Amino acid sequence: MSVKDQVSEQEWQTRIDLAACYRMIAHYGWDDLVFTHISARVPGPEHHFLINPYGMFFEEVTASSLVKVNLAGEKVMASDYDINPAGFTIHSAVHEARDDAKCVMHLHTTAGVAVSVLKEGLQAYSQQSLFPLASLSYHDYEGIALNPDEKARLVADLGNTNFMILRNHGLLTAADSIADAFLFMFIMQRACEIQLQAQAANQPMIAIDDRILAGIRAQAAEVTRSAGGGLAWPGILRKLNRMCPDFSE
Repeated sequence: MSVKDQVSEQEWQTRIDLAACYRMIAHYGWDDLVFTHISARVPGPEHHFLINPYGMFFEEVTASSLVKVNLAGEKVMASDYDINPAGFTIHSAVHEARDDAKCVMHLHTTAGVAVSVLKEGLQAYSQQSLFPLASLSYHDYEGIALNPDEKARLVADLGNTNFMILRNHGLLTAADSIADAFLFMFIMQRACEIQLQAQAANQPMIAIDDRILAGIRAQAAEVTRSAGGGLAWPGILRKLNRMCPDFSE
């Protein structure tokens, strides 16, 4: 029996969207072989989540290949693949603490890691930076994320924000939909790229006025919700259906 025949329509749609998210990360070159993760909660009363099969490239992920696990990281549906324990430490912490975090995305992009190393972190140098800066947190590096004790500290640092920079490590977004988590990451990644390119010019920098940034932060919830993940997502699915339609299998 196929995976599609074993799950609800709602779960199958979540699988399609999450597989699409993996494929788009690969398309933009933001993957890191098999070492980063995107997870999504399965609709329903159980706290079950979908995450990538450990060892499969993002460009290979399909709706059927995603692994379904519980909050303990135990598979709740048969799969030939295991999951990355370090990745699940991060994702399970956020999913367990935040009911609104239906999708959690964690990447090791070059630009994201580079900005995470900068003492001042992400700066208000671009319009793109205002969206993450409206709802941004930081988490200090504690080594490979295998220590369950780190979960409480990561969750405390994240608070109710939607964007996080993990120092010396990478970027994380959390949202109530896969579409929003992807768009949040797209915007934060682009802000990091713009900042690094501007800094590389070694010229005087013009930051956005603090009053504008303060106003954005005061309206953080409205700003992030209006980012419009749902507006871009149908186009992303159309693009993938042209490039690699097997993602939805």
